[in-house]
Amino acid sequence: MLKLFSPGIRHMLLSTGYFALMNVCVKFLPRLPTHETVFFRALGMLFLCSGALIQARISPWGNHKGYLFLRGFYGTVGLNLYFYTLQAMPLASAVTLQYLSPIFSSVFALFLLREGVHPIQWICFALAFAGVFVIKGFETHIALLPFTAALGAAICSGLAYNYVRKLKDYDHPLVTVLYFPLVTLLLTGPYTLFHWVQPQGWEWLALILLGIFTYFAQIHMTHAYQAEQVAVVSSFNYLGAIYALGLGWLLFGELLSFGSAIGIGLIIVGVVMGANYKSLERWWLQRSH
Repeated sequence: MLKLFSPGIRHMLLSTGYFALMNVCVKFLPRLPTHETVFFRALGMLFLCSGALIQARISPWGNHKGYLFLRGFYGTVGLNLYFYTLQAMPLASAVTLQYLSPIFSSVFALFLLREGVHPIQWICFALAFAGVFVIKGFETHIALLPFTAALGAAICSGLAYNYVRKLKDYDHPLVTVLYFPLVTLLLTGPYTLFHWVQPQGWEWLALILLGIFTYFAQIHMTHAYQAEQVAVVSSFNYLGAIYALGLGWLLFGELLSFGSAIGIGLIIVGVVMGANYKSLERWWLQRSH
């Protein structure tokens, strides 16, 4: 039975939905450079998170600044690479490749968190990898640079998620969220100000919504990673591939080939099965006996 009603999974389902809306906002901003959309995303998050900290009367300084900085650093690098891929390839393909991050999260968790991965989960991860190679094979118009950037974004996201979980024993979730935009503004702010492109008209609305959706996505994601093991909760990121497929078709007229649909299906099946490996193991043992 799927663990859809555990607190961690509920938070992850909400987070995935908000991230899908965030992706749409980025897709509506092709005129603005990547670093500027990242800058505005961080600015909106900083504003909302600071207000929440003040209301809750929580100190924003944090207890483990090293982990907080690394969470922000890997998140910022991964975000820049990811926003680039959103503009450089179809929405569903970009989102699906980004959702390799649960696999990298689980690998890094072996070393950073000492959280094991069940053999069945490795088999399911192999299915997800096969799906990625199917997508790259059928989406021939995807160049090597965006494809490589998408893999880099997934690797950085995997590292960032591990530090989110490490911080559960040190800092409040709001503080963990706060340091992401703080580090982002520190790293991207100077370059953005010297390479400014003025937003126009409805772009301002898209940028405001970008910050709002991201804030709620990050809050729910932080709660999710601090409530469940990385290998379990990260798998539900892959539901975003379904959102991306539907939103890409509805809003941008993006159609996937039959082969790409098969690739996305392999990824989703592999990850959902991996998240519920215990149920699969029990079923297999029952059949064996």
